[in-house]
Amino acid sequence: MAEQPAAQAQTPRVPGAPGPAAAGPEQASSSKPWDPSVQTDLTAPPPPDGWDPELERAFEAYVPGTEEERRLVRKIDLLLLPTLWWMYVLAQIDRSNIANANAAGLSQDLGLSDDDYALVVSIFFVGYAIMEVPSNLLLNRWRPSLYLTTIMGVWGACVAAMSTAGSREHFLVGRFFLGCIEAGMYPGALFILTCWYKRDEVGKRFCVFATSGTLSQALGGIIAGGIIANLDGKNGWPGWRWLFLVEGVVTIFFAFIFVFVLPDYPLGTRRFSPEERRLAHVRMLVDRRASTKTGEARLTALESVLAVVADPRTYAFLVIYILNTTAMTISYFIPATLRSMGYTQVTAQWMTVPIWVSASAAMLVISYFSDRTGDRRWYVAGCMAAAAACCGVCLGTSAGAARYAMLCLLAGALWTATPQILTWASELLALPDQKRSVALALINSFATLSVLWGSRLWPSAQSPAYRTGFSAVTSMAAAGALAAALMPLAFARLSTAPRTAGEARVLGLDGAAAAASSSVVDASSVDAPVVGGPRGKGGSGA
Repeated sequence: MAEQPAAQAQTPRVPGAPGPAAAGPEQASSSKPWDPSVQTDLTAPPPPDGWDPELERAFEAYVPGTEEERRLVRKIDLLLLPTLWWMYVLAQIDRSNIANANAAGLSQDLGLSDDDYALVVSIFFVGYAIMEVPSNLLLNRWRPSLYLTTIMGVWGACVAAMSTAGSREHFLVGRFFLGCIEAGMYPGALFILTCWYKRDEVGKRFCVFATSGTLSQALGGIIAGGIIANLDGKNGWPGWRWLFLVEGVVTIFFAFIFVFVLPDYPLGTRRFSPEERRLAHVRMLVDRRASTKTGEARLTALESVLAVVADPRTYAFLVIYILNTTAMTISYFIPATLRSMGYTQVTAQWMTVPIWVSASAAMLVISYFSDRTGDRRWYVAGCMAAAAACCGVCLGTSAGAARYAMLCLLAGALWTATPQILTWASELLALPDQKRSVALALINSFATLSVLWGSRLWPSAQSPAYRTGFSAVTSMAAAGALAAALMPLAFARLSTAPRTAGEARVLGLDGAAAAASSSVVDASSVDAPVVGGPRGKGGSGA
């Protein structure tokens, strides 16, 4: 790894959203070096004489795994990761509070049938799927600290407004627009993480970030239990209305705080010193086998979409992720499942906490070993196989204690597979950066549509057995495990050359050179350990 920078000077630079920020007009006409702290236009290429000489020297002198780099990674961990983590916690609480509200009497108060409630749950994901790709394309053009916090404040207002909803139609409109607005949070956060962390680092961070989704379920249960227990009946409002109002206002409050905390892309953030910005950018260039020698080139929005659609690996990840997310629709019915086991409304909320805490613990442990070995294939397959086994036990027993224990293990298996699948996809669909951004959004957006049918697998008439739901999850998890095990065999037969003219243009390659470059990137992501990982030469091991 330490020998790579010398070779990189001969390799065309692969640009991306975090790549050298564009210089403004006054810089283009000036002989002054380009200032990496100024990021006026992410889309325009910098002038030929606008390269930062300090950045060039830092690139040539870069040695991975130094104490300086470890300090930088720790600073990123302390600033970027917690901010994104809390933002997604609030996003998950705001989208999932419909389950807590339903357990607190929403359906009874508004006269919603099982089909009505399933439609209210699933309409969110229609808006979510529609807007994920456009949102990530916008993120490539905006500062993350402004874009993500803006949509956060807007979705908080939408949640607060739903406290006044008086009919099924009101909830359908509110949930649809909530999905449209929230769509940018998850894929946007994943893309930003891939802009700051190298391949031997990002898997653990994906899983740490993903614990926000599981712990938010636990926090959501605690918060919902507290709000419903203390505010139910206040001013004539049932507890579920207070739930929407309080959680929406809290989200708006934190959106105003995070705009001053969330870092932008490495070269454009003002949260780091110039030296830290250069190091953050250079280490990503080395990890992506890129160079500072060539000018900035970017895929257009259409080229980004075409590059993803033309890559067969996109569809492989889409299939396995759909299987996983369909199985995960059980989360919207866990409170109701616990109530069917004899728990009261409030107790059912509290009983969700151990389920999501155990899932978070499983994610952290498995991500550590996955990054250490550089393997994604067998960890994804193993998690989904374990989920199938747990669901099989739930299907075969009616004992409350056994079923509750299996729900804890099932959540750990399914929710651990999620960041592993997306990490795997981000490694194989890594370049150009715009392609990776769209790929993560596209895979996630289509997979979220699985809620449209997944939410109908758990009719209350089948309580407490829920045979349809547990049978479906068992089958899908088993199919996902088999698909994960076989995918690398299919990938090995694919050409690694760029599949669109836009990719070849941005990579600055064509023909054999393009195939060689792409194969270098892909080779580490199929079966071999990630190049530069903790077991490779010079990996930071962060």
